[in-house]
Amino acid sequence: MGNLSSLMFPLLLVLLAVPLFLSARKQKRAMAEQQQLQSSLQPGDKVMTTSGLYGTVADASHDTTIDIEISEGVVTRWLRAAIREKVAETDDVVIVAEEDEAEVTTPKVAEPLDHNAKK
Repeated sequence: MGNLSSLMFPLLLVLLAVPLFLSARKQKRAMAEQQQLQSSLQPGDKVMTTSGLYGTVADASHDTTIDIEISEGVVTRWLRAAIREKVAETDDVVIVAEEDEAEVTTPKVAEPLDHNAKK
């Protein structure tokens, strides 16, 4: 019995240490990949930030920040660390109606609700 209990502690130590070691390696590798992505960004790259904002890199010449064009002519400055991933370029489809086909509508505002009215 004494021999079995003397083997339990090293066995438990190994069973707990191995998963911790493997998860630390995996996390370290993911951080290295993220840093490599953030340092490799070039103007024209399509990116998504950690907050879900999509845009195009306009200027990547700064060490800690990056300028992203989020709409035509609208450029915002972000920390490089806020860039989550590069996104695949897609063909933006814009449908433009002919002027004579365009239906002109005016917005309609609903009447305010009367909460005191009885049905």
